[in-house]
Amino acid sequence: MKKLITILTLALLFVGCANLAGDDLPDLPTPEPAEGFRGYALEIDLNINEETIDEFLNRPDSIYRDMRLLVDPADFENIDGDSYLSGFVEGFEVLPLPYLVNINLPEAVGTGYTGPTLFTLTDDEEYIANFEESLRILEWFFPQDKYIFLMCGGGGYARDTKRLLAGLGWDENRIFNVGGHWNYNGNYNVPVRNTEGEETTFDFWKITYHHIDFDDLREVE
Repeated sequence: MKKLITILTLALLFVGCANLAGDDLPDLPTPEPAEGFRGYALEIDLNINEETIDEFLNRPDSIYRDMRLLVDPADFENIDGDSYLSGFVEGFEVLPLPYLVNINLPEAVGTGYTGPTLFTLTDDEEYIANFEESLRILEWFFPQDKYIFLMCGGGGYARDTKRLLAGLGWDENRIFNVGGHWNYNGNYNVPVRNTEGEETTFDFWKITYHHIDFDDLREVE
């Protein structure tokens, strides 16, 4: 009997701690753009960005998405970036923006991904679904009852992801453009690129990467 009581007590304490952890989550600031170019062009958040994201990781009320391709056809090295997903912040899962919607890249980086996308952004700034499953896929990977933290290389893919979600009805006050991994110097970096002498390899197996197989989807007629 004493053993049973001890087990029940520990179970109650565990549940209490779990609830306390959820209840004690600090409130998040309302998203607002940073100052200067980072704000008006890239729409990176003023309060939750590459310098502060470590303070906001592992929240049970949030999801974390990195929007890059493993290898982007665009030449981001021309703007001091990286076309390879050479590292990421621990806890971020990768779902490439180029699979979600067509994008306009800076002329300096050349042509990017040109394959199918879930949505098309028209000249009238409307998002048109290309597949019957397009919206359901977004709702699965970006649940609307969660806070959403977005990251990419420099901030542009995260910006365009937030615009896509907000344009389709998501609450923009629950979405944070954290900015770019290229500018991240925090404590939770997971390196993917390995360089030994003249040989470079990539540990892409470290990444939780979500590929969309468009052949399995039904095109909108």
